[in-house]
Amino acid sequence: MNILVTGGAGFIGSFLTDSLIKKGHKVRIYDNLEYQVHQGKIPEYLNKKAEFIRADITNASLLDKALQDIDIVFHEAAMVGVGQSMYQIGKYTRINTYGTGLLLDLIINKHKKHIKKLIIAASMSEYGEGLYRCDNCGDIKPDLRSEQQLQKKTWELVCPNCRSVLRPKATSEKTPLITSSIYALNKRDQEEMVMMIGKAFKIPSVALRYFNVYGPRQSLANPYTGVAAIFISRIKANKPPVINEDGNQSRDFVSVHDIVSANIAVMKNPKADYQIFNVGSGDKITILKLSQLLIKLQSGNNSGLLPLIRNEFRKGDIRHCFADITKINRTIGWQPKMNFEKGLDELIRWSKTAYSEDLFDKAQSILQKKGVI
Repeated sequence: MNILVTGGAGFIGSFLTDSLIKKGHKVRIYDNLEYQVHQGKIPEYLNKKAEFIRADITNASLLDKALQDIDIVFHEAAMVGVGQSMYQIGKYTRINTYGTGLLLDLIINKHKKHIKKLIIAASMSEYGEGLYRCDNCGDIKPDLRSEQQLQKKTWELVCPNCRSVLRPKATSEKTPLITSSIYALNKRDQEEMVMMIGKAFKIPSVALRYFNVYGPRQSLANPYTGVAAIFISRIKANKPPVINEDGNQSRDFVSVHDIVSANIAVMKNPKADYQIFNVGSGDKITILKLSQLLIKLQSGNNSGLLPLIRNEFRKGDIRHCFADITKINRTIGWQPKMNFEKGLDELIRWSKTAYSEDLFDKAQSILQKKGVI
């Protein structure tokens, strides 16, 4: 089949492209080579068997060209970064929300007859806080913690009814969405537009809510990217990973290889059509534990490097969220295969020769000036 991967030069999109080509598909990449990610260069890993169109997702004429004769669209293109999205509101919304709207506009008005499926990269950030359990009151979907609570450094969430401390539990697709950043709102917009238009015009569509993706090719010079990559950039510069709150906040980390296999699985299986799925590991790890593992793998036990726990907070941050992946497993039989420590080891081995620049302090200074932290 002829397949378009928007954002196909990026971290996830490039691995997806490789897998599709390996399976015999003809792939067209559409990517603007965002400077913050690529420093304006075509990455060495870009698959030479793919056709490459360098253009912004808001360029109507070139996006129209990219859609010619395409059967399947994987829409991975997006500006990524929760903190940065809170002050680059126009740029994020133009690329993420308007860019997706333009893509859909072109599909239904000019390319509907030959598009067989559309798959959108959604995000766990749409949930805000994850799902919790109160021993007295049952399942609770809490609001974000108040700034007053965070200023007291009372990090864990409490039940709004009985005030007992809540325990995090796996977050299913039925959990209400409470967006807490422009990025999260953009991803929710993308997901809802794709699912709405797909159903209205009978174009099979699937939304995959990615949890915290890690792996090779994730930019080590983008201070707004995934936390694992940010930590590695710090460790390579012999600087401690910096952790907000007390380090016991937890996330669900999923390998880029598992993300790719989920995309391929929903592309092939019609049972996935018009469905929304979580894609994660189904497990959680604290940010402190992650930093300790990365220091051990990158520098060894005798490096002397320790995480720097600041006991500070960033507005809008959540405490816990990890995926319930029951639905995607029951619907199409997908489950993750990458062992977490093996996945981190792969990332570390790749990072030893990858370009890296620690811009964390600069990014933090900007976020402070903008009032985000």
